[in-house]
Amino acid sequence: MKHLINRWKIVLAAGAVAALAVAAQAMAQPSNLRGTVNFEGGAKIPEGQIAIYIDDPAIPDTTPKHSVTSTLIKSDGGEQAIVFSVPLPESSAASPTLQIIARLEREDGWLLARGSAQVEKGSSVTITLNTAMY
Repeated sequence: MKHLINRWKIVLAAGAVAALAVAAQAMAQPSNLRGTVNFEGGAKIPEGQIAIYIDDPAIPDTTPKHSVTSTLIKSDGGEQAIVFSVPLPESSAASPTLQIIARLEREDGWLLARGSAQVEKGSSVTITLNTAMY
């Protein structure tokens, strides 16, 4: 009796399944938006926590946008620029009105500075934090 399946076919099938699994996982991961945050006038960024999130003003939404995709970075008060990376949501990756927003807050939640920039596909973003006036 002749065997229809041999070891070579089993190894080949297992390799194909593994390759498909890796490709599916890579396609499911969102792309990241990279950039830098600096302070107005080239000054050092004050001590606090920087929340960076993506917003699309063209899409009305009832949920807070910064809770969906955001990055939190601590500033020790000694750096002039901080590099960041934020995951892009799949739904807004192609939107021409997409913005990235950065908020510098003290530990007690008091807003110190805020800045935003338009997101351009395929390029890094520079956000300049401007002092909040009260």
